[in-house]
Amino acid sequence: MSTRIKICGVTQADDAARVAAAGADFIGLNFWPKSRRHVAPERARMLAAAARSAGGAKLVGVFVDPELADILAVAGELDAIQLHGDESPEACARIARETGKPVWKALPVKLARDVEHLELWPVEAVLLDAPVPGRGGAGVAFDWELAREARRRHPARLIVLAGGLTPETVAGAIATVDPWAVDVASGVEAAPGIKDAAKVAAFVAAVRAQSR
Repeated sequence: MSTRIKICGVTQADDAARVAAAGADFIGLNFWPKSRRHVAPERARMLAAAARSAGGAKLVGVFVDPELADILAVAGELDAIQLHGDESPEACARIARETGKPVWKALPVKLARDVEHLELWPVEAVLLDAPVPGRGGAGVAFDWELAREARRRHPARLIVLAGGLTPETVAGAIATVDPWAVDVASGVEAAPGIKDAAKVAAFVAAVRAQSR
C-alpha cells in the first residue's frame, strides 16, 4: 500500500490548492497560536475550500492542548484532528466523541520507552516526531530505528512519521520505517508557512517512487 503524504503548516490559499493538486493525501492547518505557521480560525473555511477545489486532500487541524470549543469552532472544515500537546488518552477519546472526527496523537520520540505503549491511545493514528520546543515543524529528525521498533511492536497501529523529512531523505525514511504516512512542513518550504511548489512536487514524487 502506498505511503500517504501529509503536507503540514499550510497558511496560504494558493499553497493549499497547489499542495492538493500535487497529490498530497492530507493538508495540515495549524491552529496553535504559538506556531510560526499559525492559521486564524476564520481562515479555515477559505483554506479548506481552496484545497478541495484542486484535489482530494483531506484537511487535518493541528492543535496543542486545546479547549474543546476551539476545535468545535473549525471542526466543520476538517476531516481529522491532530493533537500535538500533552493531551491524555481520555482527552483524545472525548475530542473524537464530541467532534465525530478521527483523532491523531503526536508523540515526541527520544528514547525506546517513548514508543512502548502506543496501544494506550484511543486514536486513529499516532504521529511520531522529534521532541522540539515548537511542537514540530523545526526540521529536526529523530532516530528512525525507534519508529521502526514502534512498527514492529504495534503492527496494527497506523504510524505517521514526522521530523526532518525532505525530498532527499523521505525515501530512506520510508525504507527504514514503512510508515502509514509521512508528514512534512519545513522540508518543503521557502519560509515558515510558505510552501515551495518545486519541493512539494519533489517530495510527493519521492514518496510515490519509494512506495511502488
